[in-house]
Amino acid sequence: MKAQPDADKTLNMILSRLDDMKAEETVTIDLRGKSAFSDYMIVTSGRANRHVGAIAENVAKGLKETGIKSIHIEGLPNCDWVLIDSGDVIVHVFRPEVREFYNLERLWTQNPAATAI
Repeated sequence: MKAQPDADKTLNMILSRLDDMKAEETVTIDLRGKSAFSDYMIVTSGRANRHVGAIAENVAKGLKETGIKSIHIEGLPNCDWVLIDSGDVIVHVFRPEVREFYNLERLWTQNPAATAI
């Protein structure tokens, strides 16, 4: 697993933009050592579809401005759940009901030993 030294810088830039855009209930999950595909996952909410879209576009703009070229974005047409994959940091921006339904935080933060069947 190759962790880029910029992961923390990218994380801080994204968190700053989320704060500026009034994203709600932002949670950062440290994936280092748990995942080969990313160092951090951020889960946050926007109040409505338009807010989710505006947050996602602002974060994507910030990533491009910092020189991250290979950004993958899914979900912008509907803005119920927008995923932004910048490599080191993955951002999920949800409408509150959709976030509650999928409950990604629980999937990534619960004790894996407790879920073994």
